[in-house]
Amino acid sequence: MAYVPVPNDLNRIKTKLAFNLTKRQLICFSIAGGIGVPFYLLTRSHIGNSIALFLMIGLMLPCFMFAMYEKDGLPFEKVLRNIIRTRFLTPRVRPYRTENFYAFLNRKEETPIADTKTGSKAGRKKKAARR
Repeated sequence: MAYVPVPNDLNRIKTKLAFNLTKRQLICFSIAGGIGVPFYLLTRSHIGNSIALFLMIGLMLPCFMFAMYEKDGLPFEKVLRNIIRTRFLTPRVRPYRTENFYAFLNRKEETPIADTKTGSKAGRKKKAARR
């Protein structure tokens, strides 16, 4: 009997559309082709084949990164946004600050529980001691 392993987490499986590529990959590759091929065809006669080819690869590389790179389930633009936010937009050293909820509760004037109960023995003793 043939045995086929089935992954435990089916959320990580992505649907493939054409050529065993996802929709995201197809869109990014078509954008890369739309940018790179005309650039190569227009510049190869002026600067030569090799330099035009390397420039075309340099232009297409960001599109390939957006299509293929994924870290911890996050696509490249989210990883890039997190890197920019942590490196440049937020301070490097973040002091640990907490809001003390109990200090907020203690701002009110406290009354002992025994004084609020008029029928308790402790309340009677304190009232008698005050007089």
